[in-house]
Amino acid sequence: MAIERRRHIAKAITWRVIATLTTILLAWLFTNDIDIALKFGIVEVIIKLTAYYFHERVWYKWIKYGVKKG
Repeated sequence: MAIERRRHIAKAITWRVIATLTTILLAWLFTNDIDIALKFGIVEVIIKLTAYYFHERVWYKWIKYGVKKG
C-alpha cells in the first residue's frame, strides 16, 4: 500500500482546524477575551500540528499494528 506524505499533511491540517476552533472557543469562554483566545489558538495550532505530523509518520513507518500485507 502506497500512501503519499501529502495525505498525512492534509489529514493533520483538517483535524487541526477543528481542534483549534474548539480551543479558541474554550479559551474565549473561560477568559471572556477574544484576543487571548486567538493567541492560545495560534500557539496551539503550531505546536500540535507539528506533533501530530510526526506522530502520524512514526505510526506509518514503524508501527505495523492493524496493517495487513497482501
